[in-house]
Amino acid sequence: MKNSANLSLIKNTKPIALYSSKQVYAMEQAWFAEGYDSFGLMKQAAWQMVQQIEQIHEQREVSASHSASTNVYHRSVHSRRVSIWVGKGNNGGDGWLIAHYLQQAGWQVEVITVGCSENDLNIDVQSVASKTPSDKDGSDNRITDATKALRITLASSCNYQRFEDMIDHNDWDKIGLPADIYIDALFGIGLDRAPEGAYKSAISTFNRLTQQNDALAIAVDIPSGLVASTGEVFERIAIQADVTLCLIACKLGLHTKDGTDYSGDIVDIPLIPYQVALHQTAKYHMIAAKTSNQAFEPVATLLTAAHSMKPRRQNSYKGSYGHVLVIGGNRVDGSQGMGGAAILSAASTMATGAGKITVACHENFHGSLLTSLPDAMTINLHDASGVKDLIKQASVVAIGMGLGRDQKAKALFIDYLQAAIADEKLIVIDADGLYHLASLQIDNHKLVTELREYSAHHRVCLTPHSGEAARLLDQKVSEIESDRLQAIKQCAMTYGGDWVLKGAGSLVLEQEKGKEQVYVCNVGNAGMATAGMGDVLSGVTAGLLAQQDLLAEARSLHQAVLIHGFAGDVLVNQTNSDTNTLLVGQRGLQAQDMPAAIRHVMQLMIV
Repeated sequence: MKNSANLSLIKNTKPIALYSSKQVYAMEQAWFAEGYDSFGLMKQAAWQMVQQIEQIHEQREVSASHSASTNVYHRSVHSRRVSIWVGKGNNGGDGWLIAHYLQQAGWQVEVITVGCSENDLNIDVQSVASKTPSDKDGSDNRITDATKALRITLASSCNYQRFEDMIDHNDWDKIGLPADIYIDALFGIGLDRAPEGAYKSAISTFNRLTQQNDALAIAVDIPSGLVASTGEVFERIAIQADVTLCLIACKLGLHTKDGTDYSGDIVDIPLIPYQVALHQTAKYHMIAAKTSNQAFEPVATLLTAAHSMKPRRQNSYKGSYGHVLVIGGNRVDGSQGMGGAAILSAASTMATGAGKITVACHENFHGSLLTSLPDAMTINLHDASGVKDLIKQASVVAIGMGLGRDQKAKALFIDYLQAAIADEKLIVIDADGLYHLASLQIDNHKLVTELREYSAHHRVCLTPHSGEAARLLDQKVSEIESDRLQAIKQCAMTYGGDWVLKGAGSLVLEQEKGKEQVYVCNVGNAGMATAGMGDVLSGVTAGLLAQQDLLAEARSLHQAVLIHGFAGDVLVNQTNSDTNTLLVGQRGLQAQDMPAAIRHVMQLMIV
């Protein structure tokens, strides 16, 4: 299962470089500039994908046919059947060659073409079939690689149908044979809009057939309809893949936003040493090495593993592990307030390992706080003098969780944030704190500039979801979601600091030695889309920052996001049969379940 809590990966998985579609095109061009043949690369890609397809099918057959009682694997007696859906571009060319190689391997193959005219498919099969590698045909230099692939496959008498003919004759029941595997080779990585016309209809039909036939859906390079550089799917029109065979280099869009729902399991097939080709191309064309390196520097790094931690020293005390001050949990006039936000954040701070914690919240919540967290200290949120004295004592100030959005709360935010900056504290800003920060930007308040300048030399972590980011940037949520990478960079440019843009495949931007580094955190699950989870993350972030005994990477914002995600995965996926621990599951997961799971994950990370 994708995103399952395989906690052995916490210590052992290597980060993966992620690239944009523009960069992948440049990698290919650099390789071809070295003198390598583009059609040769297409054939190699198709051949390697066929090996993966056969292996995936074999594994599925073993899983379906294995008898637990006899421990015997029964091989299926029917022939292997595949339906390959191809478009007109190079992805379609990959699909035609996959069809050719699978047919040679004994599969029953049928190709469904989309966007191909009858003239495109009307070739002289006899002429193509009779050619040998030594034949010279000048016309071959004028045809595309996709057409070459089509000709080779049709020359081997591969069955095919035009999707448009089925639409015209309303022959929906005659769309190919019921297959074991459906392969999507409709669009490549250049798509940047919603599929239309026959392609839109073909994607819908493809998804319906895979579901009806309980078949595997395998996407070539990227599920058609998914934008490779951003992870966006327009109008929910995209292939729902079980497996994506990712070619050349890993694409950012497969691992964030809608990509997490449509890509299935991702199998990387690198094909070429693109970095070598890049440096050679730069050398031959007198391109500056710095410019060359920047062009191929990953846009982000995929993380599935957190940094391990050393056991604590025996000779230590609570002061050794920091003091976190959580400022929030206000009671605004006319409402019961949001005391729970501050409580959740505080509980998560303690679960992460901070030595001690004080919560500055409305005095009406002190009883509730001490009932749930008797080891926390409290102070009245509106005792400005007392809170500012505690800011001086604290290691980390986390502000905003349930603070409120009225003018009184805004004044508190300004006062306490200025104090934290003046006392040079590590700062975490979330929730209502982000709301007020956006207001200060609109007001052109000097505190925004002070925060940005302060963050150049001190740790400031800001943790918005897309709605909060939209307000911070004075944009619509749809604009943020259309390019999350650009949004998080713009947030950092405007306000300074380290950022997480929460969501599927959360993005984390950190300033490392004067340079921006973006991470994609490939952990967590949809059960975490519930009230209070952001408060939990702010607490984990503050708790890690407070622990000076940890190495810098173990106190980072991306480490906090990974721990948060792993904890959610533990609650959804992991059971303990020895103790009959109940599986919480996605539908029932609540923020208050998280502190126990966070403690569990923290212990697993100690080596």
